[in-house]
Amino acid sequence: LKSGIDILVGTPGRIKDHVQNSKLELSSVKHVVLDEVDHMLDMGFAEQVEEILGFAYKKGSENNPQTLLFSATCPRWVYDVAKKYMKGEYEQVDLIGKKTQRTATTVEHLAIQCRSSQRAGVLGDIIQVYSGSQGRTIVFCETKKEANELAMNASLKQDAQSLHGDIPQKQREITLKGFRNGVFEVLIATNVAARGLDIPEVDLVIQCSPPK
Repeated sequence: LKSGIDILVGTPGRIKDHVQNSKLELSSVKHVVLDEVDHMLDMGFAEQVEEILGFAYKKGSENNPQTLLFSATCPRWVYDVAKKYMKGEYEQVDLIGKKTQRTATTVEHLAIQCRSSQRAGVLGDIIQVYSGSQGRTIVFCETKKEANELAMNASLKQDAQSLHGDIPQKQREITLKGFRNGVFEVLIATNVAARGLDIPEVDLVIQCSPPK
């Protein structure tokens, strides 16, 4: 940062820290990119993002940075908030169109009803049938406790490891690397793993309860 950089990639909290500690100067920024803009402008992040953008934007100025917003989902409120940072003639690029709420035609969906006490046994059987001995499976749970308990349950005959917010970042990276390389077949995770994972060999995704 001291010697000058062309591109800065960061989370809102860290960028804000650097600005407030006078380690980062944003007045000459030319381009601003917000990824996952529905999350970035949602409650919690919005204030931090607005504060950071305030250092780079001047109201009514023609020289404000070019703004690029990316999101898999764009509810109406996202556009309303986004207009604050975009010039009047902004362009909207929609790669989904009328296909909202649709999933890939190559994916089969199944809903299975079972009691909580039977869940681990049923999961073990489903993974065996639909993922086989070589395929990989991600199981999503609501809570960290649930993820830990399932990962240690003997009913899952496959090797399983858990991934959630209480696990240190370094260990998370080791776990993901092991899953990616096939060291173990089943990853049991909370929504900490819901975004940004690209593991092509995953054959099966299980949600332990309907996602909120």
